[in-house]
Amino acid sequence: MSTISLRVNEEESKLIRDYVTANNLNLSQFIREAVLDKIEEDFQLDEERILLAKAKAQTEKKYDHTEVWEILGI
Repeated sequence: MSTISLRVNEEESKLIRDYVTANNLNLSQFIREAVLDKIEEDFQLDEERILLAKAKAQTEKKYDHTEVWEILGI
């Protein structure tokens, strides 16, 4: 297992430590789960954006090159 260090100021450190103590949590476990939850959330948002873009691409009008030239007056 590897170790990752992070820097926080004294106020942030106290807030985090007080929170895990008040909720009877393990500090490492809490930070690990918070980071992994954030990554999972970002992946889900990216997946949603991809699905929305695919759906939009299927409903948009497609132009061939001659139509584009005509629209542009070329």
